[in-house]
Amino acid sequence: MRTSFRNALVPLLAAGALAGSGAASACATCGCTLNADAAMGYSASAGWRLSLQYDYLNQDQLRSGTHAATPAQVVDSPTTGELEHDTVSRFLTLGLSYSPNAEWNLNLLIPYLIRTHSSYTDTTSAPFDNSQLNLANLSASRSASLGDVKLIGSYQGWLPTHNLGLQLGVKLPTGRYGGPNAAGIGTVGNHPVYFSSGPSAGQLLDTSLQPGTGSTDVIVGAYYYQAVSQDFDAFINAQLQAAVMYKLDRAGENFRPGNLATMSFGLRYEASPKIVPQLQVNVSRKSHDQGALADSEDSAGTVAYLSPGLTVSLRPDLQIYGFVQLPVYSRLQGYQLFPHWTASAGASYAF
Repeated sequence: MRTSFRNALVPLLAAGALAGSGAASACATCGCTLNADAAMGYSASAGWRLSLQYDYLNQDQLRSGTHAATPAQVVDSPTTGELEHDTVSRFLTLGLSYSPNAEWNLNLLIPYLIRTHSSYTDTTSAPFDNSQLNLANLSASRSASLGDVKLIGSYQGWLPTHNLGLQLGVKLPTGRYGGPNAAGIGTVGNHPVYFSSGPSAGQLLDTSLQPGTGSTDVIVGAYYYQAVSQDFDAFINAQLQAAVMYKLDRAGENFRPGNLATMSFGLRYEASPKIVPQLQVNVSRKSHDQGALADSEDSAGTVAYLSPGLTVSLRPDLQIYGFVQLPVYSRLQGYQLFPHWTASAGASYAF
């Protein structure tokens, strides 16, 4: 096995992480899809590893299908009648990983989400007029809280080289979630977030914009990595996350997040053991959210990112990395907010 792959396994953050924490309803398919396992190098080493990852996602452009959309399109040909302005999400994910031997690994991922969102939801009506975009009509919210925790187990004892692994995990409903009750005069869920300013102040934020989804999800995945030349290693990873139980399950106040499928593949340049450039391709497909509290028409789609980055070994037990994700393809249902770019940075320490 290549020396570079003897770094301890870093927790998988996937769109995972955004999917598990509740990606914005304005762009439920546009979260961070970086494969952090591949960023740091898969491992067959035993021991503990502590990691911290920061992800920045600024969804500030309206899109529909494969093209940009305009406020006039949203207002005059609406799917939900909501004209959204932007959503900025910042994730801090603490990971604790333990490998008792070369075959097994267990990852605990604890995300903390800081999110701001703004829209012109309650002040727009057809026909569109530029005056509707007056900042006085803008409603905004801000939240900072725990997201949905993940626990993922991996087994890579299928091959003598330990370079093929399977994953099985669960996402728990630990983050804030909810929406209006069936009568429309109260709330359901776990301390859902409200608009804090503007014409919509005091009204609930969309359920799929909440820090959590209120669902228990099963996560299944597989990965494979292999040296393809003296200096290059290749990898591929695929994962599916699907809700199997959801707390918002009553008629008129129900919500089930759409299934999320992700795939990442790429190359690591291993000429130097201390500085490793890498290029990933990250693809995700999300199905429609479902239920009375779902923005079903604006929550499905397929996106792809090209993600260049760099991993640096400061010491044998300490590594850092940084990546930029550049969108190269999107096919979004309805109208969704989309990022021009996303960024991820992280560090891990083995002990």
